[in-house]
Amino acid sequence: MRYLLESPHTKEECLRELDEVLAEGQNVLNKFNWGCVAGEHAGYAIVEADGESEVLNMVPSFLRKKARIIKVEKFTPEQIRSFH
Repeated sequence: MRYLLESPHTKEECLRELDEVLAEGQNVLNKFNWGCVAGEHAGYAIVEADGESEVLNMVPSFLRKKARIIKVEKFTPEQIRSFH
């Protein structure tokens, strides 16, 4: 299953989140894109996982209550046509 992960944090929490994600390893860090430089303090990732709990574990524990996890899918042209 594919999920969109949003991990919002405050400016004050920013470096702590980055440090904790980095501590999980380069593989986890590479999954994230960050809006922090633009003033939008959040990490974003699209990940393949077996369930939401697996995705949530990518977020530092102190921010898990703020995280948003959305199951996402791609549609084929045929599927879109069938929706009509």
